[in-house]
Amino acid sequence: MTTLFGTVCAPPGVQQEFQRLANEDERFLGLIFPPFIEVRSPVIAVVAVMENQRLHEGERAALCLALELNADAVLVDERAGRAAASTLGLSSIGLLGILLQARKQQLIPAIRPMLDRLQSDARFWISSSLLQQILQAANE
Repeated sequence: MTTLFGTVCAPPGVQQEFQRLANEDERFLGLIFPPFIEVRSPVIAVVAVMENQRLHEGERAALCLALELNADAVLVDERAGRAAASTLGLSSIGLLGILLQARKQQLIPAIRPMLDRLQSDARFWISSSLLQQILQAANE
């Protein structure tokens, strides 16, 4: 990941949620929080514009941290999180965008097997039109 993005940071709440899922949710059992991710607490408070958004506390903290660090992008997959990031003037990228960048930089040999595993093993929902767009962009 650092090959794609340099420094990657996450707030403690995101790490805690990851660890909870890795311990409790069969889709994520045994996963380990990536050691290259720096865990940092945001100093700034939750921005008022996010109070009306349907965001989890970890998403709010991630957005605050991204603002504080003047991050190039914030990782967020859910629609409400992307909308909040946009409202705050932050660029966002989702898991599919990360995989696509990795494919384009030839860090992974193919994106299709990973998308298949995400859909089957992790029950990650991808619309058929988005799936086709990603595969086309990856030249697969």
